[in-house]
Amino acid sequence: MLPFLNPDLPLEARVSDLVGRLTLEEKIGQLMNEAPAIERLGIPAYNWWNECLHGVARAGLATVFPQSIGLAATWNTDLMLEVATAISDEARAKHHEAVRRGERGIYQGLTFWSPNINLFRDPRWGRGMETYGEDPYLTGTMAVSFIRGLQGD
Repeated sequence: MLPFLNPDLPLEARVSDLVGRLTLEEKIGQLMNEAPAIERLGIPAYNWWNECLHGVARAGLATVFPQSIGLAATWNTDLMLEVATAISDEARAKHHEAVRRGERGIYQGLTFWSPNINLFRDPRWGRGMETYGEDPYLTGTMAVSFIRGLQGD
């Protein structure tokens, strides 16, 4: 078994081993949205495009939660943690089902372009509802709770 595949090794050792085995071209290929498979190492293709700002988007049926700015208005970080935990559970279930079917396309991975932590300072910006508003403290605390929920912390 290649060291990077050994779950008994520390994560840092596994990552170091894997990165050391990749060619420059393979590393660059992994920077793209649609990362190609690296067959010689048994790494499948992966599509990094997925979004879960207020529920798992574009991957079939999923729970839809209020937009970020609405959740931020509660100032309730525990609620944000619960919402993100539910999103995370649904995302993992959808991902595992897609992998079981041999599907690894767009909207089926576990990397998400969420949360949006841009500060909403100009009402002319059409994506303000995707943020937690203009307050940096509120944005930071809500984002931390959201990320903790997604990561299962």
